Amino acid sequence: MNRLESHISIDYFKHNYAEFILGSYNNALCICDFRYRTMRNTVDRRVQQSLNADFVEQTSDVIEMAKVQLNAYFTGKRQAFDIPLIIAGSDFQKTVWRALQSIDYGSTISYKQLAAAINNPDAVRAVGTANGANALAIIIPCHRVIASDGTLGGYGGGLSLKRRLLSLEEKTNLYITTQTKE
Repeated sequence: MNRLESHISIDYFKHNYAEFILGSYNNALCICDFRYRTMRNTVDRRVQQSLNADFVEQTSDVIEMAKVQLNAYFTGKRQAFDIPLIIAGSDFQKTVWRALQSIDYGSTISYKQLAAAINNPDAVRAVGTANGANALAIIIPCHRVIASDGTLGGYGGGLSLKRRLLSLEEKTNLYITTQTKE
């Protein structure tokens, strides 16, 4: 009989794009976040409390799978992730994060459109707050949400990284579109 984990395995992953903290719990990824973000402690506490587990610095099969898939994403070879996830947050946050997962690679939507998509059009600020609390950056693509006026808005990894990620996806989409037309 397999005993469920009582801890969250965490490991650090440094890439040219950013440095991440990756966490897994019971064979699912629960953290893929920016190691030095402003809300680091808040996000970590929420995940630990939700899962009733503490961090242990060690890798896992899921963390290693996440590293491979993130590397493929950053080189334009992967547009979606197939890593098992545990989403730790309030019901409202989970609703927002599930909606984020439906945003197509290379596309963006506004916070206002995201609020409408979850049938809560008056919750634009709350949607923005939930978006910023996402513990599974890149995997749950919060970088694809922008302000209604077309500006980038905020991002836990910083606006220059958000700009780079959107540019990466745009270039990859353009390349794929060009290749399929030939």
